[in-house]
Amino acid sequence: MSQARLSKALAWSALGIGLALITVGGRTWAQAQMSGQPSTSKGDWPYYFADARGSRYSPQDQISASNFNSLEVAWHFKTDSLGARPEYKLEGTPLEVNGTIYTTAGSRRDVIALSAKTGELKWVYSFDEGSRAVASPRQLSGRGVSYWTDGKGDERILYVSTGYRLVELNAKNGQPIESFGAKGMVDMKVGAYKGSGQQIDLETGEIGLHTTPTVVKDTVIVGSAFKEGGQPETHNNTKGIVRAWDVKTGKLIWSFHTIPQKGEFGYDTWLNGSADTNGNTGVWTGITVDTELNTVYLPIEDPTSDYYGGERPGNNLYADSLVAVDLSTGKIKWYYQIVHHPMWDYDLSSPPLLADINVDGKAIKAVALPTKESFLYVFDRVTGKPVWPIEEKPVPQGDVPGEWYSPTQPFPTKPPAYARQALSPDNMIDFTPELHAKALQIAEHYKMGPMFLNPVVSKVDGPLAALTFGTAGGGTNWPGAGYDPEMHVVFAPAANSGVVPLGLVQPPPGYGDIRYLQGVAGQRFRVNEGPGYGSASDAPKVSDSQKRLEAILAKQSKPTTGGPATNPFALNVDGLPITKPPYGVLSALDLDKGTLMWQVAHGDTPDGVRNNPALKGLNIPKTGQPGNVGLAITKTLVIMGDPEVTTTPDHPRGAMLRAYDKKTGQQVGAVWMPAPQSGSPMTYSVDGKQYIIVAVSGGNYSGDYIAFSLPSNN
Repeated sequence: MSQARLSKALAWSALGIGLALITVGGRTWAQAQMSGQPSTSKGDWPYYFADARGSRYSPQDQISASNFNSLEVAWHFKTDSLGARPEYKLEGTPLEVNGTIYTTAGSRRDVIALSAKTGELKWVYSFDEGSRAVASPRQLSGRGVSYWTDGKGDERILYVSTGYRLVELNAKNGQPIESFGAKGMVDMKVGAYKGSGQQIDLETGEIGLHTTPTVVKDTVIVGSAFKEGGQPETHNNTKGIVRAWDVKTGKLIWSFHTIPQKGEFGYDTWLNGSADTNGNTGVWTGITVDTELNTVYLPIEDPTSDYYGGERPGNNLYADSLVAVDLSTGKIKWYYQIVHHPMWDYDLSSPPLLADINVDGKAIKAVALPTKESFLYVFDRVTGKPVWPIEEKPVPQGDVPGEWYSPTQPFPTKPPAYARQALSPDNMIDFTPELHAKALQIAEHYKMGPMFLNPVVSKVDGPLAALTFGTAGGGTNWPGAGYDPEMHVVFAPAANSGVVPLGLVQPPPGYGDIRYLQGVAGQRFRVNEGPGYGSASDAPKVSDSQKRLEAILAKQSKPTTGGPATNPFALNVDGLPITKPPYGVLSALDLDKGTLMWQVAHGDTPDGVRNNPALKGLNIPKTGQPGNVGLAITKTLVIMGDPEVTTTPDHPRGAMLRAYDKKTGQQVGAVWMPAPQSGSPMTYSVDGKQYIIVAVSGGNYSGDYIAFSLPSNN
C-alpha cells in the first residue's frame, strides 16, 4: 500500500473540525487561560519549543528593535559544580513557569530550579547512575526538561536521565514523585529490544536520549536515540521505539514500532525479512502534538547504518518518515517517507511545526518539517496530503557491492530549498581565480554530483568519497526551526557550508558484521561515537568500543596504520572553506504562498577567513558562520546567537546574540556573549519585565546559562 493510500485510509475526516485562529500548546488561547495551564501568552515558556506545536514563538514585545542593543546581563548560572567534571557542550533550553526556571545542567545531567528574576538556585536534583550512564549513547546534560500540572497546584518536572530512565519530580522541591513508576522513575530500557524481540541489557544496552519528553494532557511521550551511525558494530542494533506513559502513574499506554514487526504494515518494505535483523530508526529530536486532533507527529531517523544499507534492502519504513499517530492509542493515522532506503544520514532532525495557514483562499491545518536537506516539507496534518505537489524523481544509482538503491526520491515543488543541497564548481570558493583552481584540484580526488549522490567505496587513487551537502553537516539540524502563527512564516536556520565526504571502507576483520562502514582508504579505521560521547561524569578516557578496536588492530599481522594521519586532500583551500559564502543562513518561508520571503547570512565572518593571508587586501562581505544554532521568535523579532567566537573591530573576542526584524531580515541589534550559543534561546516575562535566556559553551568556556534583560531605567 502506498503512503498516499495509507494516508487516505487512516486519516481522520477533516469535516466538522474547526480551525483555531490562535493556539497555545495545542489549545485555543481561551482554553489555555481558563484551564490554569501556563502559556506563552501569560509570559511563560512552558515547553522546550515554547508550546506543544513546536513554534518557539512568544508574543512578548518589551524587548524590541529599538532597545535590543541596550540589553544587559540580568544574571547567569555557571554549571561547573554539577557533575564530576565541567561540561563544554551545554545544549539546554530552559522552561519558565510562574517565576521559576527549570532545566538540566552539568556532566551528570542534574535538574535545577532557579529564580527567574535573579538566577538564584531553588533546588537541584542529582542522580548518579554509574556505569549505566557511562555506557549511554547520549551523554552530558541533554536539552532540558518538561513540565506538567493539573492546574490545581500539582506541578511536576519530567526528564530523561543519561541512563534512559524517565524521572518525575515535584516542581516545588525537586523530590521524586513516589507514585510515579517505581518511586519516581520508569526504567525505559525495560521493553527496549533488538532482533525480533530480544530485551537489551539493562546496564549496557544501547539506547538513550538528549531531547526532552513531550507532555500533553496527562500523557508523556518519549523517543529514543543511539550512537552515531557511521561505524556501528552490528546492523542488529537496538531498535527505535516511541512510547507513551500516564504522566500521573507511569503506566505504559502505548508503543509504536518504528521498524514494523512481522504482521504490521511496512514490514515487507524490509526485504528478505531484514526488519528482524536491523536497528536504530529512533526519534531523537522533538515530538510535537495537536491536542485538538489528538495526533502526535513523529520525525524518524535512519536505520543501521547511516551510509550502507546492504543488510536491509528495500525502502525501510518508517525510516526517515514523518508519521502521525493517535495520541490515545499510538495507532498510525498517516505517514510520508522523506527518504527511501536511507544511506545519507538525512535523519529527520527537527521537530515538526504545526501551522494553521491559508493557501489560495483555503484554510489548512498544516505540519511543516524542516530538514537537513534544506527542503521544508509541508503537509495537511489531518490527512498527510502534501500542500504542494511532491514529485518522485529519478536519482543517481550507485555501485557499492551488495547495496540496494531506490530508483526515485521525493522532491517538494514548494517552498524552494533554503540552503545548498549539492557541491558543484559553481558554489566553490571563488574569492580569487587561484583559490577556485585549487578547490577544483582538491575535488578531482572525490566524486561530485547532484543531491542524493550515493556513498562510494573509498579508493586511495580516487575517488576518496562522494562529496555531499545537507547530510551529516548541512541544512537544519537538531535545533530545528520556528513558526510565527501571526505571519504564517517559518524561520529556519541552516548550515550552508556543510560538505560531507561519504566514503566507505571494509572494517577490520572481527570488528563487526556490516560489510562497509564510513571511512577513508589509506587511513587508519576510526570510530566516531558522537559529539559529547565519553564526556559524562565518571566516563573513562578511552571508551570500551575504542579499546575493542585497538585490540582488534593490534592482532592484525599487518596493522592498519594506513598512510598519513590526516587526509592530504582535506576539504579546505589554504585554510578556507571549499565553498563560497554564506556559510550559515537564516531564512523566512511564507507558508501561505510557499515562497522564500527573505534570507540573510547569520554571524560574523569567521576569524580564519577574515585574517587569512590569501585574502589580504580583498573586501570580504559578511559571510555568516557554519554551525547549528536555534532561535526564538517574539512579537517583532527573530533572536539567534552566533555558533562561533570571533574578534572584530566592533567587539572583543566572543559571540553575538542577534535580533532580526521578522518582516525584512534586517539585523536590528546584537549583544555580546563570552562564548558561542550552544542551546536555543527562550524568552519570558516576570513582574512586567521580559528576559531572554541562552545557553553558551564551547572551546575552553564551560556551560553557562545567561539571562538578558533591559536596564531597570529603560
